[in-house]
Amino acid sequence: TTQWMTQWNCIWKERWGMMAKVRPEDLAGEIISTLQDYVHTTIDGVKESVEEVSKECLSEIKRDSPVDTGEYKKGWRKKTTYESGTELVITVHNKTSYRLAHLLENGHAKVDGGRVEGKPHIEPAAKRAENKLLKKIKTKVKA
Repeated sequence: TTQWMTQWNCIWKERWGMMAKVRPEDLAGEIISTLQDYVHTTIDGVKESVEEVSKECLSEIKRDSPVDTGEYKKGWRKKTTYESGTELVITVHNKTSYRLAHLLENGHAKVDGGRVEGKPHIEPAAKRAENKLLKKIKTKVKA
């Protein structure tokens, strides 16, 4: 009887708020299953965070963009550049006046001499977005 009880001795685990019995020979499969659930949940959380932060970054860049005619400010867009099961790349870009972005950000020389000072609006928003994304990912991974 003792040998039979040892063979069928169960290990308890917590899963989705419930307790389930796992036989020792099934333990490896259950650990793999639990880790896969964690990976999928984490990936979904990270992708969700990337979506949220890119939307906020776009809003900040639009808000801080210099305005002359308004065309440059209205031209900001975000698009999904690449997505796979584990990755998501979103690009924030200016669709209408993309040639102006670096000139307005960093400044440029005038035709008659002299210089136009830049108005940093892309890099500060990108740095804030990076910091926000790191915080959100840390929160999602810990949860």
